[in-house]
Amino acid sequence: MHSEPSTGDERDSEAGGVAVAPEFANRSDSQLLAKMGYKQELKRQYSTLQMFAIAFSIMGLVPSIASTIAFSLPAGPAGMVWGWFTASIFIIIVALAMSDLASAMPTAGGLYWWTHYFAGDKYKNPLSFLIGYTNTLGLIGGICSVDYTLALMILSCVSIVGESDWTPSRGEIYAVYVALILIHGVSAVVTGRIMPKIQTACIYINIGLVIATVIALPVGKVARGGTLNSGKYVFGHVENLTGWPTGWGFMLSWLAPIWSIGSFDSCVHMSEEALHAAKAVPMGIMFSAGSALVFGFLVLSVMAATMNPDVSQTLGTSFGQPMAQIYYDALGKDGALAFMIVLCIVQYLIGLSLLVATSRQAWAFSRDGAFPFSNFFRHISKRIQYQPIRMICGLIVVCLILGLLCLINNAATNALFSLFVASNYLSWGMPIFCRVFWGGNRFQPGEFYTGRFSKPIAWIAVVYLLFGVVLSMFPTAGPNPSPPDMNYTVVINAFVWIGCMVYYFLFARHWFTGPRMTVDESSSIVSESTPVTSVLGISRSPKEE
Repeated sequence: MHSEPSTGDERDSEAGGVAVAPEFANRSDSQLLAKMGYKQELKRQYSTLQMFAIAFSIMGLVPSIASTIAFSLPAGPAGMVWGWFTASIFIIIVALAMSDLASAMPTAGGLYWWTHYFAGDKYKNPLSFLIGYTNTLGLIGGICSVDYTLALMILSCVSIVGESDWTPSRGEIYAVYVALILIHGVSAVVTGRIMPKIQTACIYINIGLVIATVIALPVGKVARGGTLNSGKYVFGHVENLTGWPTGWGFMLSWLAPIWSIGSFDSCVHMSEEALHAAKAVPMGIMFSAGSALVFGFLVLSVMAATMNPDVSQTLGTSFGQPMAQIYYDALGKDGALAFMIVLCIVQYLIGLSLLVATSRQAWAFSRDGAFPFSNFFRHISKRIQYQPIRMICGLIVVCLILGLLCLINNAATNALFSLFVASNYLSWGMPIFCRVFWGGNRFQPGEFYTGRFSKPIAWIAVVYLLFGVVLSMFPTAGPNPSPPDMNYTVVINAFVWIGCMVYYFLFARHWFTGPRMTVDESSSIVSESTPVTSVLGISRSPKEE
């Protein structure tokens, strides 16, 4: 992989324009970023394939399915399989709407930047502030969720080895979680130079795990003297192990793909490190969402064909992971352990990729002065591959603190992790809504554009995302839940959303003015075309004033 020569970039840096180092970025990428008011500070080193890789890596289909199968399995095999398929169609529609925006305006803080650009004048700053915070906190919730699930996976491997009913205490789970968070932080810092290659390797690892699962489960089941479930059972057998009506039980199965296919916005956050971003970012979004539909449907169909026909037995497994039980039933102890170890490796890579993407979103928001101590956290380390090292360390500390909730009970743990769905869906939906409601003719298509279908696609995406937020707040066990079974998503997300707005109107409105310009408007890079910032009214960075 190599970039185009960065002709003229060093001259622009000396002239006060877009500050870039040799081989930092090609000129067209720098110009597009400059039109949005930002100079090039991160190193562009991700190809289109690697942009797809980081989103595909964060999805980590098989471990994500393993982590979320408890949401879909209560609807039976048909609910599990078709729930994934139908929800994935709507998720692809969201990906299309996001790709339109990402191609036209690729920047690391895209979601809150687009919100500010398209929203009505009275709402620009508060809505941008809300989306920036909720998106960041949602991604942090994702990091916590991934590493907590990885801790459970590791401990389930211990249980498989011992073939016992041993279950770890909350303190033991948190201890493993802390170790994983710290290792992820160190890994994100020291592997910056080879991170694009790691993402490329993740494609092969994830696809290899899909193929291995699809082949090994049925072959192992038959080899051990078992029989495969019929196609009628796989695609037509519906159960309802929830307290809700069967139809709503099926809708709750959508939570599995909603959780699993919830990371293609990572391509947006890596925009300022992408080569030919106007093409690479939307392609990364679309390829990752499309591949999730196909591979996820395939894996779930095979799982349904090989699992114990008694769904309750799989859900109530002593291993703590239904996926571990499915592997164990089909492959025995050694086979299940081997696959669970691979799942743990892939889950680790998911956490690493998610931490990298989250650090870019948080860094972009601090660049615009939205966080406390923004001037400290927006620093880019030139010695360590032009990475936001301080922001990575800050995220690690936050994850360690938030992880303490897992010491309380399952309800507290699930409430924390619910940030990943509800807050991210709000963050995805708001800029799309602002574009079609207030945007008028301000949207100028990029290289990827859905044409005359763009606005209908956007409206469908907004309606689906609103439904997804509501769905994520329902107790999965049924109505009238007990306190341990209650879904506290609405509580913690309402606290975050209302808290952000209170913080904004009491304090932040006095100093948060939206995206800040960091590039010199007089430079040749900007003057070649009318900057988007002239319409947006981006404020100057204190350092530029």
